[in-house]
Amino acid sequence: MKRLVLVGGGHAHLSVLQALAHEKLNDVEVVLVTPSAHQNYSGMLPGWMAGHYQLAQCRIDLQPLADAAGVTMVTDRIAGMDADRRCVGLPDGRHIEYDLLLLDVGSEIDVSWLEMAGDKLLPVKPLDAFFDAWPKVLAAASAQSGYRLVIVGGGAAGVELALAAHYALQRNASDAHVDLVVSDSGLLSGHADGVQRRMTRALARAGVHVHAQKAVGIEQGVMLSDATVLQADCVIAATGARAPSWLQPSRLLLDEHGYIAVNGQHQSLSHANVFAAGDICARQDLAMARSGVHAVHAGPVLAANLLATLKRNPLATYKPRKRSLYLLACGDQYAIASWGGFSAEGAWVWRWKDRIDRGFIARYSNVDERRDTLTHKEAI
Repeated sequence: MKRLVLVGGGHAHLSVLQALAHEKLNDVEVVLVTPSAHQNYSGMLPGWMAGHYQLAQCRIDLQPLADAAGVTMVTDRIAGMDADRRCVGLPDGRHIEYDLLLLDVGSEIDVSWLEMAGDKLLPVKPLDAFFDAWPKVLAAASAQSGYRLVIVGGGAAGVELALAAHYALQRNASDAHVDLVVSDSGLLSGHADGVQRRMTRALARAGVHVHAQKAVGIEQGVMLSDATVLQADCVIAATGARAPSWLQPSRLLLDEHGYIAVNGQHQSLSHANVFAAGDICARQDLAMARSGVHAVHAGPVLAANLLATLKRNPLATYKPRKRSLYLLACGDQYAIASWGGFSAEGAWVWRWKDRIDRGFIARYSNVDERRDTLTHKEAI
């Protein structure tokens, strides 16, 4: 019997679990190694922070999906791997051997420039830790006059977190002050000018102070490149990504930034029995932005490729769309749409985003109900 090991509870694995539930492989043992029995959905994080969602509405229970697929779930983090020996290691020293492996664990936040902020520093990843920490930040801000919150990062995550945090603090009758540091590359680099202008206005309306300078962490908070000190009670890092350090000794071929080098089928260039999805890998045949959109869209292709590998069939290529749609939450039930050179904003964009996000959660929930319905249809 062969063993397929899925590491991480990322977006791509949802498609794989769903495919395995329909395929029912009798000669393959499947193991899912994930740090949490739930997947907290990053797309709904700003809405949850702002108070528009309950936590249960933003997460997917992985156990029913694993049960439906006949998958054994191990709730733990990966500590390392040896691709030549075909095994992954857990923090307690255990090893899990595999014949076929899919890694979908995401990236880490690069906090190297902010580490001197010490206990004040709160990276947005790992996401589970941030979901646990934010209510404590909100409680501290509500209990303390003049609480100062600094968010570092000018990408989509940074601006959404800043607006969500400001809205939540206002709802809790807090007089907290929110600063957003976007570095000298500016706000929403890579998005169209119209999107940047709309977001600049949204931040100004909310009263979020934007600083287009580099920042380093200090004991008091952060220091900007012009030596201005931003006092902070909490520094949220939504800065650039970095590859997990345990990849370095993994024996997998990595790119110059330490990410797993993969081909168009998201297969390791050095080990054909290893596949990777999401932020942990880098396509070598084309340039592709690091976005959760690709992990979601690549999921069905990866599911098909895992099954094809087991059956020795040809593999499919994931072809990313030329443009990705971004729906950026603005704190209140208002959002900005970004798609190539097109942009729009309004409450209707929020409703659009809300419908998409709720639909994503619903797609992987109520597994037993969907399975019963499918069985009934097959019987008919």
